[in-house]
Amino acid sequence: MLAEPFTHPALLYRGDREYVAATSAFVRAGLALDEPVAIAVPARNLALIEAELGDDAKSVLMLDMQQAGRNPGRIIPAVLRDFADRHTDGHVRIIGEPIWPERTETEYGAAAQHEALINLSFAGRRVTILCPYDADRLAPEVLREAELTHPVLCDLSGEWASARYAPELVVAAHNRPLDEPADFVSLRFDRTNLSATRALAARRAAEMGFSGDRLDDIQLTVAELGANSLDHGGGSGLIRVWAEGMRLVCEVSDAGHITDPLVGRRPIDPRHAGSRGLLIVNLLSDLVRVHTRPGATVIRVYFDAPGPAA
Repeated sequence: MLAEPFTHPALLYRGDREYVAATSAFVRAGLALDEPVAIAVPARNLALIEAELGDDAKSVLMLDMQQAGRNPGRIIPAVLRDFADRHTDGHVRIIGEPIWPERTETEYGAAAQHEALINLSFAGRRVTILCPYDADRLAPEVLREAELTHPVLCDLSGEWASARYAPELVVAAHNRPLDEPADFVSLRFDRTNLSATRALAARRAAEMGFSGDRLDDIQLTVAELGANSLDHGGGSGLIRVWAEGMRLVCEVSDAGHITDPLVGRRPIDPRHAGSRGLLIVNLLSDLVRVHTRPGATVIRVYFDAPGPAA
């Protein structure tokens, strides 16, 4: 039996020196083999790697994961697959760091599921995705889940197979009921009043300072979620809208059940017909959380409110 061509190691590092040494070695090994290399990590870490690489940084695609991957649900289609699918004639190397200490608890569940789903999305591909984990600053339970989502673990001393690898357990563990909001406005909808869902979200968004293209993004996201409820969720749904700190939250629930774990995470060729609803939702939102089970699905989307300068 041939070995799986896709590899997905978790790099357990301690401090900047270990981080830079391991990531730069990974990048230079790829460049020496003339392999395409991309780096998507938080801005501070991106600057560390760029400084270490010097002129070699010009040969690498460098992305700030805090922007490109602010919603973990968009990382596979818009970051990892976007790069790998442009280089299908050889092996591809990517450093992706979707989990960092400043991630909120609300964001972490989506990021952990993302790490698990990478294995399904890239199975059979000639791709290596190295995922750094700050072993000093991340919580022990985060590091334990890294052992479940990565078949290989490594540090500066070498690499070893994870004895606990079971990514499906992480997907299931974070598919749980979402906390109830304290205060919200809501509307039940079907085909007769779908447009009212957009208006409801738009009113609350405008009150929070959203305008222009971002206001359009919110309305489009809500429209796609509503259309999904009509087509796949029993023909009707419930929308709830509220503010959570400096985030607008829009939640759509219905009687559907999402059985495909990669729905909304596959890039879609614009020349091909097919549903783009949840892909659009992932691409436009700042965070997406999902709870799904037979007979009930809740999709909650978050949008960061504009600051005073905006």
